[in-house]
Amino acid sequence: MYRCAGQQFTPRIARRSFSHSAARRSYEDTIQNLLIKKDTRVLCQGLTGKTASGTFHIKEALAYGTNMVGGVSPKKAGQTHLGLPIFGSVKEAVREVKPDASILYVPPPTAADAIIEAIENEIGLIVCVTEGIPQADEIRIIAALKSQSKSRLVGPNCPGIINPEGCKMGIQPGHIHMPGRIGIASRSGTLTYESVAQTTGVGLGQSLCVGIGGDPFPGTQTIDVMKIFLNDPKTEGIVLIGEIGGTMEEEAAEYIEKYNKTRSNPKPIVAFIAGRTAPPGRRMGHAGAIISGGKGRAEDKVAALEKAGAIVTDSPAKIGSSILRAMKEAGLA
Repeated sequence: MYRCAGQQFTPRIARRSFSHSAARRSYEDTIQNLLIKKDTRVLCQGLTGKTASGTFHIKEALAYGTNMVGGVSPKKAGQTHLGLPIFGSVKEAVREVKPDASILYVPPPTAADAIIEAIENEIGLIVCVTEGIPQADEIRIIAALKSQSKSRLVGPNCPGIINPEGCKMGIQPGHIHMPGRIGIASRSGTLTYESVAQTTGVGLGQSLCVGIGGDPFPGTQTIDVMKIFLNDPKTEGIVLIGEIGGTMEEEAAEYIEKYNKTRSNPKPIVAFIAGRTAPPGRRMGHAGAIISGGKGRAEDKVAALEKAGAIVTDSPAKIGSSILRAMKEAGLA
């Protein structure tokens, strides 16, 4: 507080804010950004990193047909890598190549700042596969996301998101995917691939696959993906892969019961809950997969999903056959 000519005043503290240019009003309104397409313009943050993971996965993305438009690396600005221009900042990249989305291959200590830089520059979809981001940083990321209405985050600690028609953002093995009619949402990376392989194997293919990730503070939750799938005409059936811990599956089940089960022609849904044999309090690989405070039990998730009309399998090996049978019973296969 200061005195000036007999008056007192307190200096205004500058605060970081996001998305003043956006007409949208809340983070909820960014869910539609998940609907990537073959022509989605994708930027890569961390393309030229020392681990070379960015280089490897962007090579794979380019081979898959992804519309990559550039990379960001402050130390290599002005160069090219894999035939893509490298910019010194996300702001510069947005100005020059106007990306719709950004995929991050950034190490844990700097991942939060990279995500927030993308939010500040209003990138529509941000995908972060990085594992091991400190939880304090993840809370900071969520606070930034909730304060704006332009950018949607998938991850962190996830395989990414893929539209099999030709847009791959993440570490998924592209060759197992096939354009089709099943939407897949999964908290487990490995079981995402298993679900994809099985839905391809039974000839149904996939409309969109979203790896939510196993951390306790994901930018996109199961219910968000269900809102996309239930309203997407290309998605005729759904596979939901959940895990013990948290309440994401119960929340998604409540939404499914309200908005799918009540339809004249509900979309077939097959679910599997990983970690059903885990004892209470035991971590099962993912930071988010822990039962605590009486919440997050597998039996509660199964009961909620079955009440919502989903078919819950007791083995991941039955996902493909179960969704095929459900599609046939619905007259969709």
